[in-house]
Amino acid sequence: MSFLRRHRAATPAGPDFDVLAMDPGDWPGNLGAGLLPAPDGSCQGVFLRYDLFGGRGPAMIIGNLPEGSPARELSDGEVPFEVAQLLDALENDEDVEVTGAEDCPVMQGDNLLIVRKIKLSESRISCVQFDRSDNVLVTIASWDRPITDDLYALLKPLPAELFQQG
Repeated sequence: MSFLRRHRAATPAGPDFDVLAMDPGDWPGNLGAGLLPAPDGSCQGVFLRYDLFGGRGPAMIIGNLPEGSPARELSDGEVPFEVAQLLDALENDEDVEVTGAEDCPVMQGDNLLIVRKIKLSESRISCVQFDRSDNVLVTIASWDRPITDDLYALLKPLPAELFQQG
């Protein structure tokens, strides 16, 4: 994952897009956020880790990756970046692969989303993906709890200013 390594001391200024996630004020657990920096310091994506397990690892990771982000480029069977981050945070070193995908229509407010349910070789991980109208790929990976349609109603844009550094 060479795209995660910094080649310069520059700090990413933050994303130039709104991050679709659950508002930290609405979540009854610990929240962590990470930026995926490019070598030039630009933001190649944002992921948020929601921890409901009281410090024993995240329950869910939501990623927002804009078009052109290297984290979107996967080989056959390779798990999405957010699944890899979830496994790493849980210190789970099992080999997990994508075994299939299914497209499902889901309503989010007045919007119809075509959600890809990613099937994985590790059955305790639930993973879904959908593309936003601005070509940002949203991926939700959850550990040991299913992702239901109710979750989409909780998603809303968080302003880019929330992720500005410096």
